[in-house]
Amino acid sequence: MTLSTADIRQKFIEFFKQNGHQAVASSSLVPADDPTLLFTNAGMNQFKDVFLGKDKRSYNRAVSSQRCVRAGGKHNDLENVGYTARHHTFFEMLGNFSFGAYFKQEAIEYAWQFLTDHLGLPKEKLLVTVYSEDDEAFDIWENKIGVPADRIIRISTSDNFWSMGDTGPCGPCSEIFYDHGEHIWGGPPGSPEEDGDRFIEIWNLVFMQYNKQADGTMQPLPSPSIDTGMGLERISAILQNVHSNYEIDLFVNLIDAAAHIVGTDNKDDKSLRVIADHIRSCAFLICDGVMPSNEGRGYVLRRIIRRAVRHGYKLGANDIFFYKLVDALCTQMGDAYPELVEQRPVIEKVLRVEEEQFSKTLDRGMAILNETLHDLDGDILPGDVIFKLYDTYGFPVDLTNDIAREHNITLDEKGFESAMQAQRLRAQQASSFGVDYSKTVSVDAHTAFTGYSDEQGEAVILDIIKGETLTDQINDGEEGVIVLDKTPFYAESGGQVGDAGVLSFGNNMFIVSDTQKLGNAYAHKGVVKGRFSKGDKVSAQINSEQRAAIKLNHSATHLLHAALREVLGEHVTQKGSLVEAQKLRFDFSHFESVTPEQLKRVEQRVNEEIRANHELTTKLMDLDEAKASGAMALFGEKYDEKVRVVSMGPFSVELCGGTHVKRTGDIGLFTILSESGIASGVRRIEAITGAQALEYTHNQRTQLSNAAQLLKADADSLVDKLKVLQSQQKQLEKEIEKAKGKLASQQGADMLAGVQMINDTKVLIAKLEDVESKALRPMMDDLKNRIGSGVVVLGVANGAKVGLITGVTKDLTTTVKAGELVNFVAAQVGGKGGGRPDMAQAGGDNPENLDKALNSVNEWLKDRL
Repeated sequence: MTLSTADIRQKFIEFFKQNGHQAVASSSLVPADDPTLLFTNAGMNQFKDVFLGKDKRSYNRAVSSQRCVRAGGKHNDLENVGYTARHHTFFEMLGNFSFGAYFKQEAIEYAWQFLTDHLGLPKEKLLVTVYSEDDEAFDIWENKIGVPADRIIRISTSDNFWSMGDTGPCGPCSEIFYDHGEHIWGGPPGSPEEDGDRFIEIWNLVFMQYNKQADGTMQPLPSPSIDTGMGLERISAILQNVHSNYEIDLFVNLIDAAAHIVGTDNKDDKSLRVIADHIRSCAFLICDGVMPSNEGRGYVLRRIIRRAVRHGYKLGANDIFFYKLVDALCTQMGDAYPELVEQRPVIEKVLRVEEEQFSKTLDRGMAILNETLHDLDGDILPGDVIFKLYDTYGFPVDLTNDIAREHNITLDEKGFESAMQAQRLRAQQASSFGVDYSKTVSVDAHTAFTGYSDEQGEAVILDIIKGETLTDQINDGEEGVIVLDKTPFYAESGGQVGDAGVLSFGNNMFIVSDTQKLGNAYAHKGVVKGRFSKGDKVSAQINSEQRAAIKLNHSATHLLHAALREVLGEHVTQKGSLVEAQKLRFDFSHFESVTPEQLKRVEQRVNEEIRANHELTTKLMDLDEAKASGAMALFGEKYDEKVRVVSMGPFSVELCGGTHVKRTGDIGLFTILSESGIASGVRRIEAITGAQALEYTHNQRTQLSNAAQLLKADADSLVDKLKVLQSQQKQLEKEIEKAKGKLASQQGADMLAGVQMINDTKVLIAKLEDVESKALRPMMDDLKNRIGSGVVVLGVANGAKVGLITGVTKDLTTTVKAGELVNFVAAQVGGKGGGRPDMAQAGGDNPENLDKALNSVNEWLKDRL
């Protein structure tokens, strides 16, 4: 029986679980606390700190199926997707990991056993590679596993020495290849024909031994470890007896769904491959909180969406279609990734809105590109055309390249880069993820947090940091960081800001302005009054008043989250927060403005739960147990195996490590200050609680009372009074405008005395005083009627602005165009304009030139009348 992709994934995880490995859920595609990566691109990303010895887990061997994206930054496969058999923007990496539990021999034995005994791959179809200098691995393969020496290939290139980046964990590799047979062109790895499709890499075993430094030196890792990766799509293709990843069950079903949605019967069209691949990366990126934008990760997502949409339209799709594929994707992958099903409404809405926006500009951009390609002299698309498509019509460069490629046209990349240098630099900066791990101050200390129950306590200084250097002492007036063995200070995490306060002994004080996490240590940042040394015993006292205000706001964010889900729908998820003493800020997924009625209901629900005075309870639970209990977890957040579950009655149950009130009634009052959109599909609420909310209410009441007194009304009738005053004001404004019109008309009549004759044609050129620009048009109509036949030019200076209008009676428009005349005058006062042949208007910002400009009209007209 042929194994499905889902079966293979499950079989892999179960095999390693039976061999003592902890099954670990896929981490977010947005790497947690890792600025070196644009997206998660390998199974080991979430274990990087474990390999570096900066993070300790309750297990020393793990197995996972990690979701990965390679579509931006250093690892970018986007342009190849759809044109090759095995490139994807999104893929799953099956991996087993050892953190000092076992090394080369066990890793090799596990891989061989799983492939041959559990998946049934013929041994004679497999060959392996080792790093050229790794005699140990060669010996294990030959003498322990029994692979013939002629099927073990030594590779001396970087292909068999893996590193995550320019710095960080690395080590020699051993790769396992599958031989598809002589009927397919290609040679073994290391041969001139290695790029062929006969021998396909299916599993890479990385023997993690070193931490690579910026200068190229290799420092041994604390304990030799194992990192492996086997592409789920690749192994599925082999086991399902197909050559292309796009022929496996998962992709066949997605391609069928895409073909049905866009209305094509040609299942072999490569555009369907693109769409099927891209729906996976787009859906999971959105699921992990990435939203389309013009920079960073959001820009990459936007590029992928637009590429998929363009291929759909190429297939004949005549309506918004891409979001409809989420249903089929949930069917294929929802069991393995339930968060995909939970976030389905959000994903569909984001994709639909993005495609609607793109379709508004796509047709015009496509027309320009196709016209350019049709008329192109040569086979290079000019850089200025590429830039115009990008800048004006939102065409990513790779989309333009995709279309040009179909016409055998290459891009003038240098010309494009020159044309959009500023944008390109911004994009590079947004995608420039790089941190040198070897330069980070390494602190091995572990700080015990006592702040859930205590606001002060005694502690010992374990480490002192000045700048980026560990030191034994910090002196008066110096800024630095102090690490304690235990502390009541909360380190910034989960949106809650770090505590402030004082560390002291004797007359020495360290004024703490902030507290941050540094690995497992708590870093107290501040300035010294006196002197502190490593080993000193100090008293740690937080700012209790600040902490109390923070606790109110943090507990309120939990109630707000629950209220938003109740009022707006369960698609609402937290997308970020800031909890400080002064206020709280809560970002959440939603795709339209929250109506005043909904906002009122949210505020009411939070205050109802405050008045219910629920006791706040906390419980330490296993992560899986906590999720099974219904506790809200932020998908993509990095949680320990043991998590703290915070409950406020049945209304709110969330995973949270922050500090909170004892009862919801302690919050007192909750008041929303504002609601706004901050990104596509992301809204923000700012609110206050407790005494600040009460003070805000008192200030609002005072303002209302003062306004009522000024308007000689009571507060209850204030709105009615304002409506009456607004009506009176509008009536007065109408009367003023009417009076101005009469005055302008009278001024126009007086100007008729200034009519002159140029070549038997009446011409009136006048500079006006105290006339608003909007009064020029009715004045022009009146003057043209009075003249009967002729040309009128009027100009007025209002402050630093110039208003111009020209009028030509219809019998003269074949000789003089009002638009040409007004632009002739406007150019002299720093402006331009336009209009009909018989009337045109313009503006300018050089009033000092108005007289000269009007005086030049006579000569201009003499040449035309």
